[in-house]
Amino acid sequence: MPNLDQVLWQAWKAMELPEGYRAEIVEGFIEVSPTGRHVHSRAVNEMRDAMAAFLASGPYAARNDMNVVHDLKIWIPDLFVAPRDDAEYVTEDGLGVDAACVELIIEVVSPGHDGTTRDRVRKRRAYARAGVPVYVLIDEHDCHGTVTVLTSPIPHEAVYAAETRVPYGTEVVIPEGPAKGFVITEAITGPPRNV
Repeated sequence: MPNLDQVLWQAWKAMELPEGYRAEIVEGFIEVSPTGRHVHSRAVNEMRDAMAAFLASGPYAARNDMNVVHDLKIWIPDLFVAPRDDAEYVTEDGLGVDAACVELIIEVVSPGHDGTTRDRVRKRRAYARAGVPVYVLIDEHDCHGTVTVLTSPIPHEAVYAAETRVPYGTEVVIPEGPAKGFVITEAITGPPRNV
């Protein structure tokens, strides 16, 4: 008898979503969500453009709209950093890349209870469980906007041991990995939000 992960994997592979929607498997659920609003997409695109320029001369690249797979779980991060030459990390079925090659994931927190819980809680645990070294949350729904950089994953506990959280308008630096030294500025997040 197949286990839940196998059933979810088969169901995910069989899904046909309308344009503008995506489906991920996060902590025992298939989560279907629309693509981001303008403010969400703007932050992702600003980050991707700046990260691509930062990584341009090295062996790593900024990627988005690509599946990341870990133990029959599948995510579509807003942005991630992985080897530019990722051929050895492409899954056997060609659906995406293995999470083992991902050095950094960036999520722009989606609005609403389901979106914020997914990005702040469930994906945080899932990425730590997979051993993703750096997880960055750009969160305009937290106070007047915050950027959180999580490092030092403890996979068996599904937690990150280190966290730096700053308000929008305060620069924060990626502390390790191929993006070490990359600065997240107000040009990427936008100014602090009024609530």
